[in-house]
Amino acid sequence: MTATIERTSVSGRVLSSPARLSFAPAGSPPGLLDGAWWPRSRDLFRELPALIAVLDVRWGRITHVTVNPTYWPVVPRKVPVAGHTVHVGWFAAEQDPNKLILLSYTMGRWDLLVIPPETDPTAAARLMSAASTPGGLLTASALMASEHTTHDAQEALWREEEWESEGGAALAPGIPGGLSASARGM
Repeated sequence: MTATIERTSVSGRVLSSPARLSFAPAGSPPGLLDGAWWPRSRDLFRELPALIAVLDVRWGRITHVTVNPTYWPVVPRKVPVAGHTVHVGWFAAEQDPNKLILLSYTMGRWDLLVIPPETDPTAAARLMSAASTPGGLLTASALMASEHTTHDAQEALWREEEWESEGGAALAPGIPGGLSASARGM
């Protein structure tokens, strides 16, 4: 996928709903991530103002944001936010595609897991919690891969439970192939 650099004006911009965020507790040991952000769409121009508005209060004025363009169809160069402009950059090879980096001249740098907008709320809650764990050692992509593995395992379990509830044979202990002696005609 290629990123499109968009030069747009402020006119006609529709603000998104409040940002969905989680953060590691203040003063906790540093980890690879400082928290998570769950945007409602893949429109950075629309989503960033709500995120930055919250973070400006919490961390000081955010001046720059970087993303990997893999999951963002359009990457604007600048986004107007409550009285200032945030510069947006992108790094295709250097930055984890599931991470957003925020920079403030006065307070430093923060790395947030970006949870895909289409994520199920239960999975998003797990990811937000995991990304906010103090001293966490998993990268954004490792957390996403872990969630996909968990999701796949749950689906397999649900399919098995459904199959068994509809008359599928569960493996009988001690009988090869799982068929009971009566089912094999013995």
